[in-house]
Amino acid sequence: MPNIIACYKWVIDEAYIRRGSGGELDFRSVGYKVSEYDRNAIEEATRLRDEFGGSVTAVTVGTPEATKGVKDALSRGPDKAYFIHDESFDTLEPSQTATLLADVIGANMDFDVIICGEGSGDLYAQQVGPRLAENLGIPCISFAQKVTIEGDRIIAERKVEEGIEVTTAPLPCLITVIPDINSPRIPGVKDTLMASKKEVVTITKEDLSETYDSGLQTTGMVAAKMERSCVTFGSDAGDITGFVEALVKEGVFK
Repeated sequence: MPNIIACYKWVIDEAYIRRGSGGELDFRSVGYKVSEYDRNAIEEATRLRDEFGGSVTAVTVGTPEATKGVKDALSRGPDKAYFIHDESFDTLEPSQTATLLADVIGANMDFDVIICGEGSGDLYAQQVGPRLAENLGIPCISFAQKVTIEGDRIIAERKVEEGIEVTTAPLPCLITVIPDINSPRIPGVKDTLMASKKEVVTITKEDLSETYDSGLQTTGMVAAKMERSCVTFGSDAGDITGFVEALVKEGVFK
């Protein structure tokens, strides 16, 4: 029976970001959520457990304020959680996050499968999963849209430009999944109440073998702006020529 780890991230809910009068982004009223891509990872982990047995452990890195995210993740099906937190972990660079996860997972957990979302809902760097696999010395299958376990190997379907690719890897293995793989469940009241009773292992910066200082610094951030010139072109040759000339003038292409 496989021991499965689902990694996730507690991120800003972009629906609550507002645009300030000067074009800056206003984060004062934002809410947070489990990254949508990671919801697919958690759902796939629980689906594999329900089909093949074993257990699911949710693992996250964040600040101490992300405790609500731990409960949210546990309400989605995992049996327990590891919460790795420190105030400085709000600006980790993806390679640091992967190294930190490998440190904790390698030292504390037995696993057969690790599942990550294809990227996080904020940075979307698509780096943590592959880097985590490299740090742990295990195979990685990325962008999987279907996963099954057969004996001591995992079989995954990947969507590529030419069609569907079927690939296998020996266990233990790391998988990154795309949203096509499943439809994440919506936790009910019972699920939320049960989540409060599940085990949470808390790991702080002092428990780690290395130091992880902030790697990213935000120097500025402004909202995207769209301006329309409201010029209409017809379909005859003269209008098409005018359209191309307008694009050149705007610098779209030379």
